[in-house]
Amino acid sequence: MEPWVVSVDLGGTTIKLGLIDPQNKILEKRKFPTNPEEGPEAAIEHIAEVVNEYRKFVPDKENIAALGICCPGPLDHEVGMLINPTNLPKYYNVPLRQMLSDRLNTPVSMEHDAKSAALGEFYYGAGRDQKSMVYVVIGTGVGAAIIMDGQLIRGVKNFAGEIGHATVDRNGELCSCGSKGCLETYTSGPWLARRYQRLLDQESLTSHPTTEIPITGETVINLARGGNSLAEKIMMEAGEAVGIAVATMAMILDVELYVFGGGVSKCGDLLLKPARLTVPKYSFRTVGPHVRLMTSELGEDGPLLGCGWQARQLLKNT
Repeated sequence: MEPWVVSVDLGGTTIKLGLIDPQNKILEKRKFPTNPEEGPEAAIEHIAEVVNEYRKFVPDKENIAALGICCPGPLDHEVGMLINPTNLPKYYNVPLRQMLSDRLNTPVSMEHDAKSAALGEFYYGAGRDQKSMVYVVIGTGVGAAIIMDGQLIRGVKNFAGEIGHATVDRNGELCSCGSKGCLETYTSGPWLARRYQRLLDQESLTSHPTTEIPITGETVINLARGGNSLAEKIMMEAGEAVGIAVATMAMILDVELYVFGGGVSKCGDLLLKPARLTVPKYSFRTVGPHVRLMTSELGEDGPLLGCGWQARQLLKNT
């Protein structure tokens, strides 16, 4: 029987925790603000409090055997250190795994949040019973985690999967990374808003007046759902860019399943329908028809279940 474990999803805004039972079900959930200005010590104390609360749900003669945590990168998963996460400045060069393990007297595994979400989806969601899968996160930024034959592909410096900064248009917009026409400049939430605002300006606001509500990526998605022609154009272009990127990955990796998570991916076929139509145009006839694009089945539970899987792997390997 699998042991009881606790999962922690540490984000820039919120920390989420789950108690995972031997049947891989999240029995209890908690969340609280990260309050990053308080630093990692305060977060660890809050996590410890919740873990102690969870102990009352564990049957007699059993215990919480391990904890798995996922965090925004960059991080070193081997030594368990957060390096310089953008939204957590007080967490720079913090040995978070060791700090948690010492505080809880419990083995702790640590992984990048996108990779944990991918593992959760692979073993318990849309990727179950598959040999390989690419998990693509589209939100404020764009990234991917690659799983081949059940193993994460990390690359030499753990950077494998940075599909958000693959060029889909060499004459495209200048990206914050310094390159041009990156996938992120077509699909991320901030860029959806930026592109829509530009079209509004070009139309001189005559047929598409702005509203009092600030334009965000979510605004653009909702407008497209409502039939706004400019928003529909933006989402069509975003979907086509996704299709080009997926076709490229399919040709290089020979992986057929692509699962999408993150805020922008919640728009579903608004993004994925044009992507599906585009993939065959940029890949071999023997490749394109077999590529599948689908949204996450687990949503926000994906990272927690992935952390749980990692925690159990840690126990098996020690």
